[in-house]
Amino acid sequence: MIAPPTHVEETTPTDLTTTTETPPVLSNEPAMDGHLARGVDVHDANAMIVLAHPLDRVTQQVHPVAQRAGRWVIVDLPGHGRSDGQDVYAIGQTAATVARAILPQIDPAGRLVVLGHSLGGVIGLALATGWFGVTPHQVFGAGIKIAWNDDELRRMETLASQPAKIFSTEEEAWGRYLKVSGLAGIADAAAPVAARGIRRSAEGWRLAMDPRAHAVGKPPLSELVALARCPVHLGRGRDDALVTTEQLRALDPDASELGAHGHNVMVEAPERVWDWVASFT
Repeated sequence: MIAPPTHVEETTPTDLTTTTETPPVLSNEPAMDGHLARGVDVHDANAMIVLAHPLDRVTQQVHPVAQRAGRWVIVDLPGHGRSDGQDVYAIGQTAATVARAILPQIDPAGRLVVLGHSLGGVIGLALATGWFGVTPHQVFGAGIKIAWNDDELRRMETLASQPAKIFSTEEEAWGRYLKVSGLAGIADAAAPVAARGIRRSAEGWRLAMDPRAHAVGKPPLSELVALARCPVHLGRGRDDALVTTEQLRALDPDASELGAHGHNVMVEAPERVWDWVASFT
């Protein structure tokens, strides 16, 4: 059974900063599959789903332009932002969780476009296979890291095995969050893009991300692209240190450079990202 999201925020297309008068309540009632589908924002009209970057809520930055897409949904990936954690964060399990969260929001007669950044882009590629009950019409992935060496994978496994670091003050937690998310110098703690980056616990302040989410492993990108049942478009900021254009074009010969921007291109240049998407849709 597919359980509906337990955390949904709505706005009108004309004022994307105004939420419902009563703040949404985070339910403690588990979905039938044991997960909660929190962190889902629904915006009216008909066509787009935007997957958040796993560490920062970069999709806040595309609010002013995504309204042109029609109906759109923003998802905090499992173990990030307001979404619940899960026992396993492999690509398949994460894609299945995202699909369960967004499926009730999809108009079967509408056009579905998925835009994901970094890990969100990988999940978009997984959804493109059609294996998870959601079949997009097009998928866009920005800033997906293609090449992983053994040292990087071991470091990710080590991070996944460690408990969340507790900070004594909110200011310290924000400083750490902005650094690890690559937002330092781009945004500050008061920016909407950082809104879900940290949370308070009984011991103090911590990053919202579940450390276990580092154990996603090396994504099978070439296999996912080969299995895609819809057009897939890849792109990067020209100054993104995590992936090169050559690496992207090995998977998508028409991969795009999205201007002189870094890994967080969706934060730095949301209009450029939208123009990229609109050029294909």
